[in-house]
Amino acid sequence: VQLQASGGGLVQAGGSLRLSCSASGNIFVINDMGWYRQAPGTRRELVATIAPTGITNYADSMKDRFTISRDNAKNTVYLQMSSLKPDDTGVYYCHAIAMEYGRTRFEDYWGQGTLVTVSS
Repeated sequence: VQLQASGGGLVQAGGSLRLSCSASGNIFVINDMGWYRQAPGTRRELVATIAPTGITNYADSMKDRFTISRDNAKNTVYLQMSSLKPDDTGVYYCHAIAMEYGRTRFEDYWGQGTLVTVSS
């Protein structure tokens, strides 16, 4: 399973960005999808996750500004970010828990990351 993220870039504080991440490959089923981020010199942290049913989970500091959604038919997860702050700067990674055809267990998959830079 491969995850391809896009949509990062440079934005001014207060602005918005929309990230997308599409899964492809030998996919039998995808369970949760989500976004994590890593700022320079820090550990990777949860941004938000979404179940196939649409149930979402957010980090407290982001739930009022970010919205996660997914299109199950397209195996794609989105992250709409608004009211961005310089502290939101970092590499955003998409994540999926998926099972490939011919396998009997779910595995964790990560995208390559997309850089978001918020200028003050």
